[in-house]
Amino acid sequence: MCGFELIPAIDLKGGRCVRLKQGRMEDETVYGEDPAAMARRWEKAGAPRLHVVDLDGAVAGRPENRKAIAAIVKAVSIPVQLGGGLRTLASMEEALALGVDRIVLGSVAVQNPKLVAEACRRFPGRVLAGLDAKHGRVAVHGWQETTPLSVVEAAVRLRDVGVDTVIYTDIARDGMLSGPDLKGAKALARQAGVKVILSGGIRDLEDVRRAAQAFSDGVVGAITGRAIYEGTLHLEEAYRVLVAC
Repeated sequence: MCGFELIPAIDLKGGRCVRLKQGRMEDETVYGEDPAAMARRWEKAGAPRLHVVDLDGAVAGRPENRKAIAAIVKAVSIPVQLGGGLRTLASMEEALALGVDRIVLGSVAVQNPKLVAEACRRFPGRVLAGLDAKHGRVAVHGWQETTPLSVVEAAVRLRDVGVDTVIYTDIARDGMLSGPDLKGAKALARQAGVKVILSGGIRDLEDVRRAAQAFSDGVVGAITGRAIYEGTLHLEEAYRVLVAC
């Protein structure tokens, strides 16, 4: 494999596996009642890691799906990265104690850079930032509020406090199967000097190929959700293509 990672997403709401459209909590589709079983499914398909999001936690500002998260980590041998509601050092430590490999900081990454710097110091190599864009501006609190910051400005600030990898999501594309914002991801990597994991809009194998071709431009991975749940992208096939890239 070329180094590019295609990462399946498991989004948790009320202990179930769901997907939202454009981040709207009321616009959900339930794909499974057993997150641990879903995690095993994606590991069996060849996933190098899993991306887990506590959607309830993102809105509440504190972890809300601890039981499901612990079950996922216990069910698989591949690393798990977790985002959603991690806004204190205590909640970050708790997540890592559950066996999570990397933590993804969203709202707090934008609003409290001092805390992010301390997290990077305490947990070196285990802190990522999630930057979610709505009309080019960073959205926070479960995508309910938009800040004045551009994605590039936010990424530069994060880079300066120790974050080297960001997950970039174009909210308008998330869960819509409309194709990812690859142009925006490459520009972010170039202008901010960070590695970028692309999220939102992946539909099919061609989207994966195009994203993987941007590895040399700083796009080191992509997160896929609705496409693998609805069958427009088959993970086994995607991983065979990535091995040959």
